[in-house]
Amino acid sequence: MHQREREQLHIRAEPSELPSRKILSTSLSILCVRHGQSTANAGASTTDPGKIPLSETGHSQARRWAESLEQPPSLIVVSPFLRTRQTAAPLQDRFPNVPMEIWPIHEFTYLSPIKSAGTTAAQRRPRVESYWAAGDVNFEDGDGSESFAMFMTRVNAAKHKLEALQPVEAQAVVCVGHGQFWQALRAVMQGSIVDINAEAMGHFKHLEENEAIANASGFTAWWTGDTWCNIKPV
Repeated sequence: MHQREREQLHIRAEPSELPSRKILSTSLSILCVRHGQSTANAGASTTDPGKIPLSETGHSQARRWAESLEQPPSLIVVSPFLRTRQTAAPLQDRFPNVPMEIWPIHEFTYLSPIKSAGTTAAQRRPRVESYWAAGDVNFEDGDGSESFAMFMTRVNAAKHKLEALQPVEAQAVVCVGHGQFWQALRAVMQGSIVDINAEAMGHFKHLEENEAIANASGFTAWWTGDTWCNIKPV
């Protein structure tokens, strides 16, 4: 990326694995960041998706990311899941006067946590592949899971909630969430997913396989009042 492009994006020039940007106050902008590495991401078994903590690496990523923001946001949004709140904690410590809200932007849980209790990501792989191969947007695996259609309904609701924020109230919003949720939100903002059907489900899987959002990474976007623009990875 050339220096001129960095200036336009207000991203620091020094290399980093973390999103680092200067938050402007001229219009409504958002920075969506995936939580730091969790213990599950590191290969540990899980029971309750909402209670998975950050690993030591994840805590380090969260601290470095918080230090990289040059200006305080006007609002911090997190999901109900522990790992997003832990990721946002250093940012809250740095900017204690910034309000924080919990929105239903939690991760897409398409496999029943009860059926998956005590398993690792590697052990769940066959069931994951079977789920996506079926391409059924309305399939629910059991208690604690949701269908792809239900997930996308949440994604669209989050988009509308962001659009409803007035620039005078929240000019720069930092959202700490989850990889699959941000993948879907970005696709909806860009218009590559419109209808919720098997084709959209297949497209989403393709994005996850080829453009997965890494821990402590994400994207920025600007809301003009009519459309989302300047959607860029960070």
